[in-house]
Amino acid sequence: MLIIPVKDGENIDRALKRFKRKFDRTGTMRQLRKRQQFTKPSVKRRAEIQKAEYIQHLRDQEEI
Repeated sequence: MLIIPVKDGENIDRALKRFKRKFDRTGTMRQLRKRQQFTKPSVKRRAEIQKAEYIQHLRDQEEI
């Protein structure tokens, strides 16, 4: 649970902005979105390999 102390005379928008920043840093939303759908390890690994191949292809083209 996040606790954001609001100081006397502090603007509520400023406190809300601190809360949002702290919430983003915890990674809670990213974790929830990741858990919504299960991806098999083989599919995850295949996607990583394809991404690596794509990046390597771009780097090879850049050298030419």
